[in-house]
Amino acid sequence: MNIEKLKQSIIKAAKALYNNLPVIFGVVLLVSLANSLIPKEAYALIFSKNVLLDSIAGSAIGSILLGHPITSYILGGEFLSQGVSLTAVTAFIVAWVTVGVVQLPAESMLLGKRFAIARNITAFIFAIVVAVITVGVLNLL
Repeated sequence: MNIEKLKQSIIKAAKALYNNLPVIFGVVLLVSLANSLIPKEAYALIFSKNVLLDSIAGSAIGSILLGHPITSYILGGEFLSQGVSLTAVTAFIVAWVTVGVVQLPAESMLLGKRFAIARNITAFIFAIVVAVITVGVLNLL
């Protein structure tokens, strides 16, 4: 009996994934478009060397752009070489991987609007907190 329920669950999940493929494909296209339209040099103009403002700005930019962890390290290195503060880069990397404003419609549809919004807000706030604490600890060492 449990095997039959497992088969039904797998079939139901496969159908749901198939039905949501156009939304997932659209999210991937939007993320790629945003990443290619915004030049990397423009980010250095946004940051002010203020720990709190830089972490908020870094988290906001990372939240909007969204990307893969490997790409975030490359971008983070580029930002640091252009004079962007470590706090901003840390917030950017954490938000880049954890917050997804671009994918919010798909996430809302799949997981529920309330959960998706709460998860994104929490991840945004924690990106700022993690950045400030990380850089603070590094400065103490």
